[in-house]
Amino acid sequence: MILKIDFNSDEAIYIQLRNQIIMGIATDMIREGDTLPSVRQMADHIGINMHTVNKAYSVLRQEGFVKLDRRRGAVVSLDVDKIQAIDEMRQNLDVVLACGICRDVSREEAHQLVDEIYDRYTKREARED
Repeated sequence: MILKIDFNSDEAIYIQLRNQIIMGIATDMIREGDTLPSVRQMADHIGINMHTVNKAYSVLRQEGFVKLDRRRGAVVSLDVDKIQAIDEMRQNLDVVLACGICRDVSREEAHQLVDEIYDRYTKREARED
């Protein structure tokens, strides 16, 4: 698993780790049923505190991306609730789009950006069909 953690970022490391794992799932680099590295292994691999990894895994569990199993650890298990997912996307996009509008990003530019990002995560599916 390739993780890109920016130690100089203002974004919390546990959030960066959470985001990287979600992007790994979206790109199919991490699949449903895969076991994530143990908290200790992940912490050692990245060079961070185990509590930070534990917090990221807990957030992923709360958000329905993993289940925590005593024997296997954190296992990717997608709890799919499309209505909830759309509500969460709406909340996140609301702020992101407001920031873009404040910075004079046009509707067309925003649509193009969303299409680019969406295609990045779904291009694997298109190639397999």
